[in-house]
Amino acid sequence: MKQRHKRLAFVIGGLSAITVIAVLLLNAFNSNMVFFFSPSDVVANKAPKDSSFRLGGLVQDGSLEREDDGLTVHFVVTDNAENVKVVYKGILPDLFREGQGVVTQGRFNAAGDFVATEVLAKHDENYMPPEVAEALEKAKQAQESNGGAI
Repeated sequence: MKQRHKRLAFVIGGLSAITVIAVLLLNAFNSNMVFFFSPSDVVANKAPKDSSFRLGGLVQDGSLEREDDGLTVHFVVTDNAENVKVVYKGILPDLFREGQGVVTQGRFNAAGDFVATEVLAKHDENYMPPEVAEALEKAKQAQESNGGAI
């Protein structure tokens, strides 16, 4: 094999290795990406049905129900326009309460309930995740543009 052919084979091999590494990195990045959706987005079928995503809004007043096992809770996340029922098994954050902002991560089960694997609550009275605040503002504007009808 001539020197020129060896060099060409080395360049092609290097480019192939770089391509394989880039594809693997992009695939790993894509599979770990979690998107945020508001209850209005979920009701409008914009959220994925077969993969994990984040759902955020306010915990609806009067919706918190605890099962006898002490770990399973049911509550409703709302953006004041639409509601999504959430089921979570685990210990809730200390700051979790009705009427407060929350971001949950999980997926839908066969019954159509959002099964959360993680629940995040706001950390002080002035903070709300930007995605939740934006979703609530959009829902409020949509409600006002519809003449107050929900």
